[in-house]
Amino acid sequence: MNTTTTSTIHHRPPPITASVSPPHTYPIMGAEQPPPSPSLQQTDDPSSNSDQSQFPSINPSKIPIRPQKIRKLSPIASIDSTTTQPEEIKPQTTIADADASKSIILSTTSATKNRRRNPSQSAKDLPKIIKPLSSPGEIAAALHHLRSTDPLIANLIAIHPPPTFDTHQALFLALSKSILYQQLAHKAGTSIYTRFVALCGGESGVVPETVLSLTSQQLKQIGVSGRKASYLFDLANKYNNGILSDDSIVKMDDRSLSTMLSMVKGIGSWSVHMFMIFSLHRPDVLPVSDLGVRKGVQLLYSLDELPRPSQMDQLCAKWRPYRSVGAWYMWRFVEGKGAQAGVPAIENGSFSEQAQQQHQPQLLEPITNIGSLGY
Repeated sequence: MNTTTTSTIHHRPPPITASVSPPHTYPIMGAEQPPPSPSLQQTDDPSSNSDQSQFPSINPSKIPIRPQKIRKLSPIASIDSTTTQPEEIKPQTTIADADASKSIILSTTSATKNRRRNPSQSAKDLPKIIKPLSSPGEIAAALHHLRSTDPLIANLIAIHPPPTFDTHQALFLALSKSILYQQLAHKAGTSIYTRFVALCGGESGVVPETVLSLTSQQLKQIGVSGRKASYLFDLANKYNNGILSDDSIVKMDDRSLSTMLSMVKGIGSWSVHMFMIFSLHRPDVLPVSDLGVRKGVQLLYSLDELPRPSQMDQLCAKWRPYRSVGAWYMWRFVEGKGAQAGVPAIENGSFSEQAQQQHQPQLLEPITNIGSLGY
């Protein structure tokens, strides 16, 4: 028994002749890597470490290979969030500046892509310069376009004098005036506006600094309600903070301008449309929520019902790019129809924004509440 035990303990397997196989191609990142060096190889069995000299090398095929995990890094994640942005790409100081810079970047990028795609098309894709209706020849061009695209409106052009867009007021004054006239008849609005101008020292004195120097009590004494006073102060503050300015308003496109002006308390989409038509003389503005324009479209096309605002774009698409002039003729059309259309004559325009919200379902009230239309 002892002999057998001793023989078993000291029995060693015959030496293993190991050979180094040719280099393997490791499927890691598509690169070929050499096998580990024999001098650095170790086995997982501690008992075999003492006999490592008897094993010159170990077949690499017996060593399990675990492919390395590949981390997918997004471009955003690879940027250190603590890194300070360069000065030139920091946010702009004002919303108006940010919008202007965005427009420039988008225009440049679009033009570059178009030139790469087809250089001959680059000139066609450049942004068009929109001329105001007060520019020489624009009214004639608008009338020619409307006559050629819509025979029905051509009849209105024949019986009505051409529109004029020759008012040039300071834009802050025009916006203040539109706020003062809200929900008032023309006569009442004119009376309050006259006293407001006198309080500011004349129309040239109606500037943000002057308005901010007034108190609610002073405005109340001339007939301005507390709510309208807050609207005037909000408008003046946005001018004073650089969010709005006469210069930035002129340079904005219609969509950006609508967004920016709607941020002012008391100025809604209808007021923005009136401002763009009669103060900025923008040629392609369709006040889809204006009751007078909607009624004119209903009469012009003999519709059974008053068109919804969502239908107006489709019905008046043929007027592009002179929908402002088309809307002007709708006001004149309804004014001429008068009692025949079931709508009394328009006094200086159409409903105010708040009055339209109250009377849109039924045309029962006179369209006499704009006051500021046409200024």
